[in-house]
Amino acid sequence: MKFLFKLQIFNSVWTPKSPCRFFSKHCRGFAPQNISGYESPSLYKELPEHFNFASDVLDKWSKMEKNGERASSIPALWWVGDQGNEVRWGFEELGFLSRKAANVLSDACGLKKGDRVIVMLPRIPEWWSITVGCIRTGIIYIPATTQLTANDIFYRLQASKAKCIITNDTLAPAVDSVVSKCQFLKIRLMVSEGRRDGWLDFKELLKAARGDHDPVKTKSQEAMTIYFTSGTTGYPKMVQHSHSSFGIGMTSTGRFWLDLNPSDILWGLSDPGWVKFAYGCFFSPWIQGACIFTHRMLQFEATTVLNCLSRFPITSFCGTPTVYRMLVQHDLSSYKFKSLKHCLSGGEPLNPEVMEKWKSKTGMDIYEGYGQTETVLILSVCKGMKIKPGAMGKASPPYDVQVIDENANILPPGEEGDIAIRSKPTRPFCLFSHYVDEPEKTAASERGDFYITGDRGIMDEDGYFWFVGRADDVIKSSGYRIGPFEVENALMEHPAVAEAAVVSSPDPIRGEVVKAFVILSLDFASRDPEKLTKELQEHVKKVTAPYKYPRKVEFVQQLPKTISGKIRRKDLKNKEWGRT
Repeated sequence: MKFLFKLQIFNSVWTPKSPCRFFSKHCRGFAPQNISGYESPSLYKELPEHFNFASDVLDKWSKMEKNGERASSIPALWWVGDQGNEVRWGFEELGFLSRKAANVLSDACGLKKGDRVIVMLPRIPEWWSITVGCIRTGIIYIPATTQLTANDIFYRLQASKAKCIITNDTLAPAVDSVVSKCQFLKIRLMVSEGRRDGWLDFKELLKAARGDHDPVKTKSQEAMTIYFTSGTTGYPKMVQHSHSSFGIGMTSTGRFWLDLNPSDILWGLSDPGWVKFAYGCFFSPWIQGACIFTHRMLQFEATTVLNCLSRFPITSFCGTPTVYRMLVQHDLSSYKFKSLKHCLSGGEPLNPEVMEKWKSKTGMDIYEGYGQTETVLILSVCKGMKIKPGAMGKASPPYDVQVIDENANILPPGEEGDIAIRSKPTRPFCLFSHYVDEPEKTAASERGDFYITGDRGIMDEDGYFWFVGRADDVIKSSGYRIGPFEVENALMEHPAVAEAAVVSSPDPIRGEVVKAFVILSLDFASRDPEKLTKELQEHVKKVTAPYKYPRKVEFVQQLPKTISGKIRRKDLKNKEWGRT
């Protein structure tokens, strides 16, 4: 099947025919109000044989921009630095720089199609040019947060067998501290103004690189990216997605939920290491030809966000519920959001009180979306749909989403069960390929004809889904997924800890935070609890990524356990959340 673009502009307004003919065929007739009840008969079978997001999407927008069919006054990427400095790239410049980046990876680094590369950079323009460069060359990119410690980096390098790591001068020392143990790592590429022994200089190589690049032909179902995602047991799993999974599968996200067109400017607040960044800061906006706005800030600053929303012509804003909780604590009457018209939230359940406060102060609703690292957007509330505070919305195409019981039977409206996506007889093309090197966990993610999300919920008579809780013990705090196993391991490395169990605990700002129940070793039993708490928190920050540290610590004499000796985290979690 030949893959073609169908973009039409009438009176400067883009009509959503969809960048992909095959996708529009099955989404024809969809409007936000009737987005539920969708069934995908044969999307997988009708995928184009070859697809590449860089050449089939971004280069098409570049051509339209060059031909005057997309306004060049609105950049493709609008980056603002800490000092107020700005970088604006149109799709043409993005194409030119990403082709040069592709040549750096292929020529200077000697990487080829199928090689794996860890990209561990903050929100800087080079993240986009390098990532698009990876896609152009068929190199599998692996995003990583800059909050990782040396231990985290070592695990990811070894598990992924990455041949190359790309980072900045801040994180280079952490990489160097473990490089002697990483037998698969061959190339270290640094994005910085300075130089470092053993590292290639990306900026210097970019200057010398050719500006033309012959795109590598990639099949729709070939691997494009791998994301590490935390679980309740063991270390983070590697979730593999294909070129079409995100590159085509995010179409409904950008068109229906984000409601974007080429005149829009979207600011999505997320870390480049998390899949939410792919949703709101990469694939979805650029499929629609919209502008991605981003700010360099390393840590969330409410006043910076509010000032940017007032100063820049941002039309759409997407943040976690935690972001909105922090913003509504400020006097919003002193800020004027002249261009803002669409607000969205994802990453964790949205509290109805936050929605009400935001609307009372800004006059705007918040539209919730729900997805996972393994998927594209699963559920959403789109413009034109009735907003039910507390509901996650309806099924997003092309997924058939149901609530099922332990035997994979579909439950009627109003009954609690597992939120699941139909994966048989035809697996949705925009579902992850598999967990890399873990066939047992891949198989365990399915039950009967369904992929199991791991979240519990209820569907009402109108097709809206309501979140009940996670079937596992993964903690979602401020949009981060935190596996208790990783935090418990970090705690156990401290001599004061004899045993530890980690669960989520309610928090008025972050929704939920990490709490550790700790049994002390005899030598530390008489220590001052307050000082020891701080010591353990600092220890965890050093051993693993800082966002994982337990904000609450309780010292106990014993932990609830099963007959086989497994810790009953559910009992501890229920106690924290006031459940019996």
